Amino acid sequence: MTCRVVIAVAAALLASASRAQPVEADYPGRTVKIVVSAPAGGGLDVAARIIAERLRQRLGQPFIIENRPGAAGNTGAEVVFAAEPDGYTLLAAQPSPLTVNQLLYRKLNFDPAAFVPVATMTAVPNVLVVRPDLPAHSLREFIDHAKANPGKLNFASQGIGTTPHLSGELFNRLAGTQLVHVPYKGTAQAVNDVVAGHVDLIFLEMGSAFQLYKGGRAKLLALSSLERAPQMPEIPIFAEAGMPDFKSDTWNALVAPPKTPAAIVAKLNTAINEVLKLPDVQAHFAGISMQPVGGTPADLAERIKAETRRWGEVIRAANITAN
Repeated sequence: MTCRVVIAVAAALLASASRAQPVEADYPGRTVKIVVSAPAGGGLDVAARIIAERLRQRLGQPFIIENRPGAAGNTGAEVVFAAEPDGYTLLAAQPSPLTVNQLLYRKLNFDPAAFVPVATMTAVPNVLVVRPDLPAHSLREFIDHAKANPGKLNFASQGIGTTPHLSGELFNRLAGTQLVHVPYKGTAQAVNDVVAGHVDLIFLEMGSAFQLYKGGRAKLLALSSLERAPQMPEIPIFAEAGMPDFKSDTWNALVAPPKTPAAIVAKLNTAINEVLKLPDVQAHFAGISMQPVGGTPADLAERIKAETRRWGEVIRAANITAN
């Protein structure tokens, strides 16, 4: 082999190696976009923005937020599913598009199981919130009142298949009540109608529920958590109130497009876990009643599978469909 050929072969090998490594080794080398599958201002959006800012500081590149709400999270999920699997487009989502929407919609333009889990950002328990003038002051009194008025009490949600909707159906199943579902297109109007007395109740994230309670605009009957909340220690958890099998929380996760390289996912996961351990980040989340979660991509994958199984039983029992 001539010297010229040897040099050419060596150059080709070096070029090949340089093309194989930089994308993952130098990640991120430019702006990363996080598509939030919910409107601005909600719990998912807030969590994503806190994480995005700290990732910018830690990884040295901008992490920008793009809100793409609609169709119970499906709109944002479709965008990220079709994106290049290079780590520069990520999805911040609540449970629906990753778990139950595949059971509710006849057709999805994405495969939830194909997303690559990155990390669970936060979780927050839900609270049973009732209109201020409802004649019940405890969970037991509420159940008795609902059973005495079958089909006459209703509950609001942000839409079919959302966690508050499924929580209401799970409650019906466990308590033997016949609460009627009233779907809305978002949280604000649903909450307003509960406060105004047009709707009887809603299962709401603890942060929002606490603000209503603190302002005397609604009554809280039970919290879906393992222990009472320091902000409102007088509110019992469902287990104490006689419903130990009732569980309802809303978690916020970050996932990547299908086939995103494991090295990129690992780098993001490590950075997110480091961010969630920062004292000021933990204090910030505590102030809005969110619990930092973190964990491995495998932990998030198991959470998604478990939630799909659990809510799938509720969906089939209540015969829920979205279209």
